[in-house]
Amino acid sequence: MGTVNQGSYYYGLEAERAGIHALVLAALAEVQRSPLLATGEMGLGISQPAKSLESFPLQVQYAANTIRALSDRLIAQGWQGSDLWDVGMGGYSDRFLAIVAAGYIPAVEETNVGELTPCDGRALQAAYRQGLEMISIGLDQTALDQQLLTFIEKIPEYYLGLSHQRRGLLEVVRIWRRLDSAGAAMESLARETQKSAQQLATEDLDITLKQFIQRIPGQYKGFPHQREALLRLIQSWRQLPSREAVIESLAVSSRPDPDLHLFDGALLHWVQQIPLNYAGTGAQRNALTEGFRIWRQLNSRQTAIAALGIDPERLSVASSDPEKLQAIATELDRELLTFIRRIPHTYRETHQQREALIRLMQLWRGLKTREQTLASLTDDLKAMEQHPPTGEMATLILPQRPEQWTPDNLQLHGTILPQGQFTWAQATQGGTVMPPDQATVEAIIRIATLAQQVSDRLQRPLLITSWYRPPHINQALGGLPDSRHLMGDAIDFVCEGLTGNQLYWFLDSWWPGGLARYRRFPHLCHIDARHYRARWLA
Repeated sequence: MGTVNQGSYYYGLEAERAGIHALVLAALAEVQRSPLLATGEMGLGISQPAKSLESFPLQVQYAANTIRALSDRLIAQGWQGSDLWDVGMGGYSDRFLAIVAAGYIPAVEETNVGELTPCDGRALQAAYRQGLEMISIGLDQTALDQQLLTFIEKIPEYYLGLSHQRRGLLEVVRIWRRLDSAGAAMESLARETQKSAQQLATEDLDITLKQFIQRIPGQYKGFPHQREALLRLIQSWRQLPSREAVIESLAVSSRPDPDLHLFDGALLHWVQQIPLNYAGTGAQRNALTEGFRIWRQLNSRQTAIAALGIDPERLSVASSDPEKLQAIATELDRELLTFIRRIPHTYRETHQQREALIRLMQLWRGLKTREQTLASLTDDLKAMEQHPPTGEMATLILPQRPEQWTPDNLQLHGTILPQGQFTWAQATQGGTVMPPDQATVEAIIRIATLAQQVSDRLQRPLLITSWYRPPHINQALGGLPDSRHLMGDAIDFVCEGLTGNQLYWFLDSWWPGGLARYRRFPHLCHIDARHYRARWLA
């Protein structure tokens, strides 16, 4: 599997799909160490007479299916949630791990499940607990189930119909019903409305999803897959990078209220359109002045006008002279638009600044309440999801990815994508850190394809500061043990003339994977190709 971290990548991927706890897969890999695979790697003790499981990813996939099938069999036999899961420890119970260690022989109809070889039960428990201790340090999970249910009960009230929220609800359906894809979850919901998935309109889907969510508190029995389903929902809802981050966030708040940071991208996109749409009307001027006043925390319109460099006495003197009033208005407009143009560079996401922009939008759009303004912003976010912002020029047609790059034929001067801007030299630090296997090559190609879209939309090149990192370099740079840079599908970059915050807001509405910016490095931005949205400030 190349590196331990690549193993962690596959454990996480398959655990999310199957609705199980990823650490049990890592523990199986450590204890089983069989069969010996054609690649020289060690498997997870899985065999399947009807199918060759000679690759490490297939071993992990079938092991995840097997753990899921074993859990389902025990539940059918009457096991309760507390039999399978130790709430205090935040992981599978010793009793369940002992059953796993005893092995598993699938039923005839379980075609996607493997036969699990028995192993040393004490060694399996020790490996699992060691992983649990490492990853759960400082996480109190005794109240987790109640926090999850408190969150779920409020979902229908706070659901905005944004794509990442909808994906989170679909994840609940998928994992709860033991399905392997969002498409299968859609089909299962469509059957409830006697329609096909293709016929199910977004509005009908949202209603059906909310109805499903409303039934969960009465159906929740603390089974591990149910808990994992709810954790995945909240991870998507709050756009968090990991399961552990979800648990930490629930300890702070178990309400699904939309974080106002969610609206920053839409606010900043709208603000940048103001100079293009400013017609110098009294209502527009008043909106900008009020926004400036709140931004600067001034106590009156007069002090705001004075702070903009206009002497209020001039206004009273010129009140009866239309020409003088127009001259002052023109001067005021110039200062207000200068203030507006600076906002993308000076916005620091403080409560005061955000409220200034929300109030500015409310007045500009003639809305009566703050709630109506947030609803209008929600509509903007939905529109941006459907039609992501572009650069000044038309979006270029993206080149096709190369077909046969392998670890043995990489050319440092060659572009990763045909006619693309990124080279293997950039991805490998000038050839000093070459990808060890095909999985890493494919991961580099995947993020290069997505990063090309970023560059095309910005109409500017991305200046790469960090791409693929082997473990020793990642550790030296202070990277996390599960950093996507280890897989090769993460990029840190800067873009000439733009701050990290500007890049973050530009990407936020449409970037499908991980997106981050940095406190210490204000021009740096991080993107990665994980298969779900995650957002953070490092």
